[in-house]
Formats: sequence, structure tokens, C-alpha cells
Amino acid sequence: MPNTLLLSPPRRLLSLALPFLLLLGLRPVSCGGQEADSSEEKKARVATVPAARPAVPNGYFLFPIKPGQPNFLAASMGELRPNHFHGGLDIKTDGRTDLPVHASADGYISRLKQSSFGYGNVLYITHPNGLVTVYGHLNRFLGPVAAALLHKQYEKQSYEQEMFFAKDQFPVKRGEVVALSGNTGGSAGPHVHWEVRDAQDNQLNPLQWGGFAEIQDHIAPTLQAFAVEPLTIDARVLGRFDKAVFVPKNAPGAGVATVWPDTITAFGTVGFLLQAFDRYDNAWNKNGLQKVEVKVNGQPLYAHVVDNVPFPTGTRTVNQHVDYEWMMTQGRTLQKLFVDDGNALTMYTTGPSKGKLRVEAGKVYTVEVSMSDSYGNATPLTFVLRGQQPQYTKTRSAAVKRPALRYEVTRNILKVIAADPDTARQGANAVLLRGNRRLELRPSYTTQSQNVYLYDLRAGLPDSVQFGSVTKRFDRQALIPAGTEQGFADNFVNLSFAPQTLFDTLYLQTSYKDGLWTVQNPRQSLYLPLRVTLKPTTDVPDKEHSAVYSVNARGGRAYVGGKWDGNQITFPAKTFGQFRIFADTIAPSARLVSRGAAGLVFQVGDNLSGLASYQLMIGGRFRLLRYEYKNSTLFTERQDTVGPPLRGPATLRLTDQAGNEKVINLNL
Repeated sequence: MPNTLLLSPPRRLLSLALPFLLLLGLRPVSCGGQEADSSEEKKARVATVPAARPAVPNGYFLFPIKPGQPNFLAASMGELRPNHFHGGLDIKTDGRTDLPVHASADGYISRLKQSSFGYGNVLYITHPNGLVTVYGHLNRFLGPVAAALLHKQYEKQSYEQEMFFAKDQFPVKRGEVVALSGNTGGSAGPHVHWEVRDAQDNQLNPLQWGGFAEIQDHIAPTLQAFAVEPLTIDARVLGRFDKAVFVPKNAPGAGVATVWPDTITAFGTVGFLLQAFDRYDNAWNKNGLQKVEVKVNGQPLYAHVVDNVPFPTGTRTVNQHVDYEWMMTQGRTLQKLFVDDGNALTMYTTGPSKGKLRVEAGKVYTVEVSMSDSYGNATPLTFVLRGQQPQYTKTRSAAVKRPALRYEVTRNILKVIAADPDTARQGANAVLLRGNRRLELRPSYTTQSQNVYLYDLRAGLPDSVQFGSVTKRFDRQALIPAGTEQGFADNFVNLSFAPQTLFDTLYLQTSYKDGLWTVQNPRQSLYLPLRVTLKPTTDVPDKEHSAVYSVNARGGRAYVGGKWDGNQITFPAKTFGQFRIFADTIAPSARLVSRGAAGLVFQVGDNLSGLASYQLMIGGRFRLLRYEYKNSTLFTERQDTVGPPLRGPATLRLTDQAGNEKVINLNL
């Protein structure tokens, strides 16, 4: 029979586990997870009322690229990207740069930024109704504002500038050409990134006000897969405590209704997940969905509409909107059709269950999912759940010859999997140990001679797990709840968690070996950066040139930085993972690869930390250079009418992130 402790609801579970808790010297805690959270602060982070649409009439905005002519999108609003929702439309520019970029409505240029990263060269126009249109990855700006920028760059002797302007300083009219399209910043190809924002910097879907004739879309979304996931310790899908992913054998076409042919057995609180994409007419690239709705037995359970994403903090919540760990480990991006803990976006419409479904034994649930794009094209999916009470089951595999043990942590649940060659009708118990105290767990089910045991970690963290003669240390060192300030320290690392560092409860795992620090793993995401202090076990001799680098499984290194205090270094970590300290003592390199009527082009590089600053002086006068990191070049611009002529003695000075400097003398 199933272990009563393991299949009980949370309150009953904590009541039954209390003796073990007291033996371990621990107290029950209530923190992130799928059950109700006692933290009012955390409850306040989840809002389920969609934001109101701004009152904007159809036709108010002009399409900024080739208005009135057929055009195409490379990306739609709300696409699921690494660490962010795509915040606007990516408009194709015929595979080239320098197409005219038109102001979408009357207004004034309120801001511009020139950068080698992110949005690259980006322009902001504020309109009389308070909305702001954003034009990113531009090649260059036009008109008086371009002249103002150039003079500012020479005043500050720096290409990277951000400027803000008063209402009457640079007015523009609807349709006026304000810039030329480009491929600057983080762009992977020529296009214009176009956004509409409100006064609170929420990114709004430009297509929500009726779309544009320039973009034609008669193609409904395409289903790739859906999933059903158990969310509580008593829940099962197909008799297991595993996410069940269902992929149509014959991939349905766009707009084709899919009815899953088999009834899916389930029990307890479950959530649904979905993978799908959309396409526009005559375009090959895959785009995101705008709207998903879920009904169960004809009643609304869940809906989301990606028309409003808070910028910048809300956009990173994409990591809680999708199954982040599944994406990182399986390569399939499943978006949750329920509001998970720590997700405070306002694009959801749900009831008190937040889109989670409680499945009862003996009942049947018809689930209807509708996927829609911004033009109203929709694709339906239907499947049926049947509630089935969990019972102990066992299947055997002759391939299992000896005991083995492993475990994983999912939400608040410790899932122990023990390879059991025993032929008994029920698998043997596993044991949780802390010191000389023990708690025996009965298997919930056995599949192919693999016993599965479930334990709610909120009842206390064990030191180790034992099955027969096999013992495995439990490597999670602390429970870190979200929404509070928390700290962790050992001989090798200090961690400082702010209230918004985490989306949800974290079961912390750190290690140190031979100069490599591991802080959790990159399969879990952070909301805001984590303050990390590394404690080297030996003195670091060259701290001036030494910094923290993140390292991946293939040995790749990326500069993170850090500030030294004695023999410890502190830095903000945007992601979990592995870190090392390296010394960069080699200066950057550069060579002149082109000189002509178009100007100067330098090829630059750095062996480790990366380029931090650069300066070109000609005849003792500053000359502006533009940096393009995608091809590692520095170059002058022909439109520069302020700087000195490109002739005579010149000096190029390069500095990397570690402070190494390279000076190259030239005679132009």
C-alpha cells in the first residue's frame, strides 16, 4: 500500500512528519510551492487581472518601415526568449541596412541611446497620448538630434551616450524619417525592433489595435506538444509523479484541430503546459502566440494574453512562465498554462486555483485549449483526463542486477529513485537519515524495477538517503524561501538573497573543488541578481588583474567581474552556475585593416576579459570611433563632421576589463 505519509495533503503531512522534524531539530516551514502560501507578501506578487488596454484608435500608428507596402516580421510581441519576453515587433528590412525609419505618430524625440550592445542605436518618440514608440538596432539617427548627439560624444569623448530631451526640443510629425535601419547592438541580422510603451514603461503589443495592412496573417498557430504535470505530492499523471509530454505522431498543420486519441489518467492537482508557434503569410520564421485559453468541461480555467509586459523587471518573469528547467535540460520550451508561484505578471485570467486543476478519482475532465495569434487565427486542442486513485504498482526489469540510488528535487518534493533487483511483490523501503535519526519511506510505485519514493522537504532536510547497502549524501544545504532577505555562508562562499532574488523556494546546493565554485546549477533561474562572495583557499597574488568568470561545461569563460575585499571577491550573479577566478595580464590587440575614403577600420581583440574602452587621438585631437562587437571592429564614420581629418600622427589606446592597456602609434 502507498505510504500514508507520502500521499497525504500538506497539513496532514506536516502533522505526521512532526516527530521526525523535532528529531532533526527543525521547525515546519511554509514557503513557496504549489499549496497555499502563508506569506501575504508573496501572495501580493501574483496578480491575475489583465491590465486595461490604452484607448488608442485603429490606424493611430503608422508602420515605421515601408509604410503602405507589403512587409514581414522576423519576430512578434511576447515571443519566449532566453531571460525575457520579446518586447515588440522585429520588422524585416529586406536583408539590408539604411532603410528609412518613419515616426509612427506626431510627437517629440524624448530619448536616444547609442550603444554597442542591447538595443544598439535606439530612438524614443513620446506622443501626445502619453505612449512612447521605440525604434531599435538603428544604423544612424537623422536630423538635428543626430547633430546634438555628435557634439555630446565629442564633449564626453565617448561613443556610448544616452540623452534625454525636453518636449519642444525635437518635435516630429507622423511619417517623418527620423533614422536609418541597421543591425546594431544585440541584433542577429538587419531589422528594426519596434515597440509601443506606456508611461510606466510597460511594453504593449502594437498589433492589439487592429494590426497593420503591411503584415498579412491568415495562418493559425501550429501545435508541437502539450504536457500534464503533477504539482502536489499526492498527484499522479499516468500513475507516476512525472511530467507527461504528448507529441502528435503526425504533426498537425497550422489551424488543424487536434483531439488526443487516448484518455489520460491523473489524480490530484495538475497543471497543463503547451508548446506551439505561429507564422505570418509568406514568412518562414516561427513566431510566438498572443493568446491561450483553457476550458475544462466547458468552464474557463485559465487564459493569458501577451499584450502588456512590464519593462524591465517583468520581462525576466518569462523564466517562471515557462518550464525553465525542462527547457534547459530537454530543449523543449513548454509554457505553463497556470500561474506558478513567484509569477507576478498581470496577463493572466484565472480563478482562485490559478489555472491548476484538482482531479478527483472517478471523474472525467474534457480539456479544451485554444491557441491564437494577434490576427485572431486560432488552433484548438482537446484531450480528456480521467481521475484515477493512486495505487501501488510494480513492473520489473531483468536488466536491474544490483541496487542503485539517485534522487532529484522537483518543487518542494524530494523524489528518490532506487534500482531494486528484489523480486518481492512490493519494493523495499528507503530511509532518510539525519545523524542517528531515521525515517522510513515506502515506495509510491515501482516501474521497471525502479522504486520511486516521495517526500516533502518542507518537513525537514535529511543528511543522506539510504537504500539497502547504498547510501547517498543529500547535497541540498539549506531551504531559502523567496520574498525575504536570506543569507548562507560556509568556508568557501557567502550568498546574500534579497527579497526578489528568487521566484520561489530554493533548495540550495553549493560546492567548491580545485578553484571551481558551484552555486546551484544553471537549470534554475534567478529573478534579480544574487550577491555572491567567493573565498579563495589560497592567496590570490595579482588581484588588480584578477576577476570572476562564469564557466560552462565546455570550458567556455565569460567575464563577470567583482570587487576585492582582502582575499575575498564579491560580484552580482545574474545566473546560477560555476565560477572561477582568472588573472588577465595580456593587453588587447588591434591592427588597421582598412584605410580609405570610407574611413578607418581596426580589427580588435582580447584574450580573456574583453574590451572595456578605446580612444583614437589624431594630432592630439579626439576622433570618434564606433565599436561593433559582432565582428570585433572599431571604425570611424563618414558622417563625422566634428572630428579631425584622418591624417597625420595618431594614437589608438585600448583597455580591457582587467585594466591592461595597449597603445598603438600610427602615421595616417
